[in-house]
Amino acid sequence: MFKKLKKITDRQFWIDSLLATVFILVLILFGGRIFSAFELLNPIGEAISDMDVTDIVFSKLRKDPDAHLNDNIVIVNIGNLNREGIARQLEIIDAYNPKVIGVDAFFRELQEPGQDSILAASFGQIDNLVLVTKLNQYNSGTGKFDTLETSNPLFLENAHMGFANLITPAKDQESFKVCRSFSAVEWTAEEKQQLFALKLAELFDPSSATRFHQRQNVVELINYGGNIVSGNRNNSEFTNKFMVLDWMDVFEENFVSDVFENKVVILGYLGEDLNDTSWEDKLYTPLNKKYAGRTNPDMYGVVVHANILSMILNGNFIGSMSEGAGIVVGALLCFFNVICFSLIYKLLPRWYDGLTKSIQLLEALILLLVVVMVFHFFSYKLNLTLGIIAVLFAGDSLEVYFGVLKNLFSKEQRRLLFQPLED
Repeated sequence: MFKKLKKITDRQFWIDSLLATVFILVLILFGGRIFSAFELLNPIGEAISDMDVTDIVFSKLRKDPDAHLNDNIVIVNIGNLNREGIARQLEIIDAYNPKVIGVDAFFRELQEPGQDSILAASFGQIDNLVLVTKLNQYNSGTGKFDTLETSNPLFLENAHMGFANLITPAKDQESFKVCRSFSAVEWTAEEKQQLFALKLAELFDPSSATRFHQRQNVVELINYGGNIVSGNRNNSEFTNKFMVLDWMDVFEENFVSDVFENKVVILGYLGEDLNDTSWEDKLYTPLNKKYAGRTNPDMYGVVVHANILSMILNGNFIGSMSEGAGIVVGALLCFFNVICFSLIYKLLPRWYDGLTKSIQLLEALILLLVVVMVFHFFSYKLNLTLGIIAVLFAGDSLEVYFGVLKNLFSKEQRRLLFQPLED
C-alpha cells in the first residue's frame, strides 16, 4: 500500500489537489451568489445570515456576568414624557452630581416655546452633556456620510454629540435587526464623528477612550454584559445587570442618594414604562434566548449603547480574526481535505462516499466546537466560515472535479463521452 501511495502522490497528484482546491473555492464563491440571486432562496439565505454560532456563547454558555462591571452606568427611562418632563428629570438627576449625562433621543423640531426653553435651559446647566446624532446617506465612493442629522440648534449650545447608528442588516425599522457590532468612528464631509457611547466614555474616563482608539479596529464586536428587567424579561437570560430607573422613580426620587453621583447617566426610551411589552426601538442581540429563529427583540437601543459603554470603560473587548486571515485558513483547510479525499479516491474508491461524508461531518462539528470554545474562553472570534463550508463541499466537489472537469480537458475522455453506445 505504501508503494502505491508513493506512486500516486506524484507531481500530477499535487497539481490536481491544487486545481481541485481552486475549483471548490470558486464553486463556493459563485454558488453563494447564485443562491442569493433567487428570490425563492432569499429567506433561507437571510435566516442563515441572521444566525451566528457564537451567539450560543452569549445566550447559553456564559455564566451570569458580573454586575459590578456596570456600576458606573445608570439608565433612566424617559417613557413618553414631553420636553418639560424630560427637563424636570434632568434637573433632579443633575442635582445628585453625575459626571456625564447622555440623552438618547432627538429634539429635531421646535414645539411649544415654553417647553423648548425649559429643556434648553436644563441642557445648559449640565457640565458634560452628550446628545445623539444620526449619520445618513453613506457614500461608498468617498467612504463618508453625506449628512448628519441632529437635534435643533437651540438644544446643542452646551452639548457634545455622538452618533447613535448601530450596525444591523435591517433596511428599515420593521425589518429584523440583530446587532452584534458597531463602528466607533465615521466621517462626514465636515469632520470626524464619534459613536454616542465612545463620546460618553471619553468624557467619563479619557484613558479608556484612548485605550479603545489604540485598537484601531474599523468595526468592533459588542461584548454584551447584560440587559435590564422589562416587560419582555423572558427573552434574555442576563437581566438586571444595569442600574435602571423608570421615569416615575426619578420624579418621586425613589432611589438612594448616591445612585447618580460621579456616574454616567443615560436617558432613553425603555417603553411607556418598564412593564411595556412593545417592540419600539428594540433590537435582537446575542443575549436572546432563541439564538436561532428569534421571535421577540430583546434589548432597547439605549441598553445596547450602555453595553458598548461598559465594554469600553472596562476594556472588556472581543478580538477577531481578520477577513483575510479567514480566507487563508479556509483555503488551507480546503487544500488539506482535498489531499485527504484524493488519497481515499485513489486508494479506497469503494469506501469514498462513506468515509468522506463521515470525515466531513466530524470535521465540521469539531471546527464549530473550536469556534465556540475559543470565543467562550478567550473572547476571540475565529473566522472559519469559509473553511467549514469548504469542508462540507469538498467530498462531492472533488468527485465533480475528477469525474467531469478533469475529463473535459482530456481528448480521449471527451471522445468516450460522445461515443455511441454499442448494441
